[in-house]
Amino acid sequence: MNTNERIGLWIVGAWGGVGTTVAVGLAALQAGLADETGLTSALPEFSDLDLLEWSTLTIGGHEIRETTYRAAAAELHRNSNVFTVELLERVGDRLEQFDRNVRVGTVLNVGPTIESLAADSARATARETAWATVERIGRDLAEFRQNNGLDRVLLVNLASTEPPVPDDRLQALRSLNWDDLERRIRDEQPCPVPASTLYAAAAMLAGCAYINFTPSLGSDLPALDELARRQRVVHCGRDGKTGETLLKSVLAPMFAARNLKVLSWVGHNIFGNLDGRVLDDPVNKATKVRSKDHLLQEILGYSPQTLVTIEYIESLGDWKTAWDHIHFQGFLGTKMAMQFTWQGCDSLLAAPLVLDLVRFSEREWRRGGCGVQAHLAALFKSPMGTTEARFAQQFEMLRAWAADVRRNPQRSDAS
Repeated sequence: MNTNERIGLWIVGAWGGVGTTVAVGLAALQAGLADETGLTSALPEFSDLDLLEWSTLTIGGHEIRETTYRAAAAELHRNSNVFTVELLERVGDRLEQFDRNVRVGTVLNVGPTIESLAADSARATARETAWATVERIGRDLAEFRQNNGLDRVLLVNLASTEPPVPDDRLQALRSLNWDDLERRIRDEQPCPVPASTLYAAAAMLAGCAYINFTPSLGSDLPALDELARRQRVVHCGRDGKTGETLLKSVLAPMFAARNLKVLSWVGHNIFGNLDGRVLDDPVNKATKVRSKDHLLQEILGYSPQTLVTIEYIESLGDWKTAWDHIHFQGFLGTKMAMQFTWQGCDSLLAAPLVLDLVRFSEREWRRGGCGVQAHLAALFKSPMGTTEARFAQQFEMLRAWAADVRRNPQRSDAS
């Protein structure tokens, strides 16, 4: 890409564990203090796609708590033994630069558990109308673009998981086109649209791309895809696929291919970070469980008995453990079992995926793409724009996109 171009990464949930790790990781990559291990976009097969260079990126965002990147990173180091003191010292000045771009987010329609985490300045936003929130977010994005001389801005939702939208309300929202949804956001009091969707609308109206790394609704509405195409911006989601569900999407096709009948699949997850604290609320947890649990039926073609548990264990910090027990039936009715344990640092698994999504999304946007990016399915638990749930096939979709970028660096249908 033109190295004179500047790209903005706007993070909703800027000072959370994943947002902080993205900031530390980007600062380390820009300073030559880290390699690209863990980054899919750094694989040799994507090296000729003219993806953005790390030096072109700067960070801003919205946050409902009061802290700084330095303080949040130091807390991650103390509680979870990630990063090194030396690294944090060497990237500290750059983190302070990112801090200057962080603004107060919204707690409108986020649910009581998330609202309870907010500082007073953020709690006051609950009194805004939905349209006033959209306008304020848009002004923050415009200011970020102007103050930093940016050519493009991509908003990434890393906020805590919202409560699920009730099915009747979701069905009503899915029936709307953009003009009707805009009217509801402008006029309806109280407005039923969740915060993640307000952020998506604000981003698109401001000419920014939108990436939903959470299981919250975000841009997963026909009206928002319509708006994205009107505004000629890209969007994708939902829920970054980093651990247990990644393994499910790899292992379930194996059982299907060998004609082994899965009888039950049980997964227990424990972790102690802020996301775990929010998911300790059964209402918020329901959104996450639904995102983690749906793909088995899609891959196997039938529904085995399943159980997904998510428990908050404060002492674990950012370290997450998943134990899975798979009970299956083989030849002559013989019942057998497979078990695995996945243990990883939640934010360190997620952060490189965020940077991958920014690189791939920016490249497609730069060549004239718009609308939902189904080819990024391999990076999400509940990918938009496709029903393909098998990881190998999802990754082939990404490879096919890369091949198309090589053939057509500029889309022929771009206006």
